[in-house]
Amino acid sequence: MTDPTRIAAPAIRRGWLERGPGPDPKRGQEDFVEVGWDKALDLLAAELRRVRAEHGNEAIYGGSYGWASSGRFHHAQSQLHRFLNAFGGFTSSRNTYSNGTSSVLLPHVVGSAADVLRNGSSWPTIVANTELLVAFGGVPEKNVFVTPGGVTRHHTPGFLAQLAERGADVALISPLRNDLPDRLRARWYPIRPATDTALMLALAHTLATENLHDRQFLDRYCTGYPEFERYLLGVDDGMPKDAGWAATLTDIPASDIVDLARRMASHRTFITVTWSLQRIEHGEQPVWAAIALAAMLGQIGLPGGGFGHGYGSMGDTGDIGPDFRVPYLSQGVNPVRQFIPVARIADMLLNPGMAYQYDGAERSYPDIRLVYWSGGNPFHHHQDLNRLRKAFTRPDTVVVHEPFWTATARHADIVLPTTTALEREDFGAGRRDTHLIAMHQVVEPYAQARDDYAILAGLATRLGIGDRFTEGRTPWEWLQHLYGAWRDHLMDKGFAVPSFADFWHAGEYRLPQENPDRTLWADFRADPIANRLATPSGRIEISSKRVASFGYDDCPGHPAWLEPVEWLGGERAASFPLQLIANQPRTRLHGQLDGGAVSQAGKIAGREAVRLHPADAEPRGIADGDLVRIFNDRGACLAGAVLDTNLRRGVAQLPTGAWFDPVGTLCVHGNPNVLTADIPSSRLSQGCTGQHVLVEIERFAGEPPGISVRRPPVISRESEM
Repeated sequence: MTDPTRIAAPAIRRGWLERGPGPDPKRGQEDFVEVGWDKALDLLAAELRRVRAEHGNEAIYGGSYGWASSGRFHHAQSQLHRFLNAFGGFTSSRNTYSNGTSSVLLPHVVGSAADVLRNGSSWPTIVANTELLVAFGGVPEKNVFVTPGGVTRHHTPGFLAQLAERGADVALISPLRNDLPDRLRARWYPIRPATDTALMLALAHTLATENLHDRQFLDRYCTGYPEFERYLLGVDDGMPKDAGWAATLTDIPASDIVDLARRMASHRTFITVTWSLQRIEHGEQPVWAAIALAAMLGQIGLPGGGFGHGYGSMGDTGDIGPDFRVPYLSQGVNPVRQFIPVARIADMLLNPGMAYQYDGAERSYPDIRLVYWSGGNPFHHHQDLNRLRKAFTRPDTVVVHEPFWTATARHADIVLPTTTALEREDFGAGRRDTHLIAMHQVVEPYAQARDDYAILAGLATRLGIGDRFTEGRTPWEWLQHLYGAWRDHLMDKGFAVPSFADFWHAGEYRLPQENPDRTLWADFRADPIANRLATPSGRIEISSKRVASFGYDDCPGHPAWLEPVEWLGGERAASFPLQLIANQPRTRLHGQLDGGAVSQAGKIAGREAVRLHPADAEPRGIADGDLVRIFNDRGACLAGAVLDTNLRRGVAQLPTGAWFDPVGTLCVHGNPNVLTADIPSSRLSQGCTGQHVLVEIERFAGEPPGISVRRPPVISRESEM
């Protein structure tokens, strides 16, 4: 609560304060001046009025993408979007960095993204019925302890333990052995990164050529299989996608591929694909290919069979908690129809007016003059951070609400200090959580920090929309109002829900339990006519005429192998021969609490740890604990080396989330996103590609630059100017 990086008072970048709004290459490099709250809000209100009058509400980008902190009323994005909607609207974003590629693809293939991402088979069903779990990307246990809003009861580790006790077979398909708990009986297939689609196609080819596929299921429940089979057999391109073909791409022996296909056909098999597989170039393909493979097995809708997406990516996937909405603050309606796919922020800022394709439509980027961010950190989750730094110099004004001096706050013009979850009262629950939690205030707000609600209410009053934003309620009155309306709704459905006073005193309310298993796929299997999917055919679209009609060469109308640029078999590997996997950390949630004791304990000399295979470290003269420089043609970062045989040769692993600490194009703290490419997965989804990147690694000699992110930037007070 009193970390040196806490923001103590409203702060304005010196150049913006002295020269006024406008594009500025010094953004992110200048010092800040602390001012009083009244002056900060007056200046910001005036700038909002100016931008709206001169450029329209479309010129305001309400970024606010990120995890923020727990709590439903003080949810930072809801607060900011509610305020901006009351002000006349803003350019918004769609989808996520986590699964934005899948979110666009899945409606075309199975009619709904939510039914796959949120309502798949439960872990109890998998534990009781699955004989063979084929885990593309594994089931990384470190990820299942988090969901947006929090997790009260951590169920997944127990289900994985039950799966191990039952002796289920698991095929782990990942470059990283620790993408699956050791206790599970698993065969590790150390695949070359970014080639999962090639393996899936070869498995499908084996099923087709050995007549192991379920033709009745394909005929009754799917459309487009004949076109896909032509591709598998190489009828049109002369290249059968057989096990021998895939072996050269994946580094998995052809005999192992054939054997795995036969085992999948002879057992109750559940295929799961982590979100990481779609965070790459052509990330649509492994998700689509996995669905096609599961359809060929004919087990979709059977207990313990079929496919899933995100098991091991998030704590609520496969969970058995109730699935209904907890109290929330309405954001209102955004009058501005303009939006961008969330991962295209740098493109938007750098290229106003430029045309681009998205999900079959041609769109163009708006001319953004004011970026307003609350509850997120794009300098954590975006790719090619040196390019993002350049993009952030372009707007007239950047506004950030933050408790801490993150890289995003340091690249802002107006920085407003906010409270953390422990410094205010709220209620919270995660997706499929078991409890609604009364979040009692624990400590007083730090220094001059204020709630987002208080900040935005002050702005709204200055802009003449105070009543519309607050509806005359204090935060405490909002909590009682939102809880009361939610309680009335549940009581109408027959649930016994305590009064707000009783709930607040007890500290929690156990949410009513619902049926832990969704019945979508079982119902579809029972009657695909009455329970048709929301696809054009009403069935699973192994080939999609609609996607094919878009004419995208980077996402054709059926699952296909499309060679990425950033992979070990491509041309770039000659210059950068190591594949860096930038996955989620085990010591923090994304970049949150990077300065905390748990995260700091995992660092080496204060820098993020990169794992290397000893066989890759030895010829580079790198020993365990050495400081190394990881680099490519986009940038470089420093990290501490950890030698580990639990990853395949040619692969290094550096988790995301180290706070960005640039010295020129070098991040001295170990953020991998100085290396990753800011390119879309495809024109279909415009999703991010931050999971893999090609690099070289060398031992760092000499005195390294110091780490600055553990202290605030240079700050002066207005009276000192």
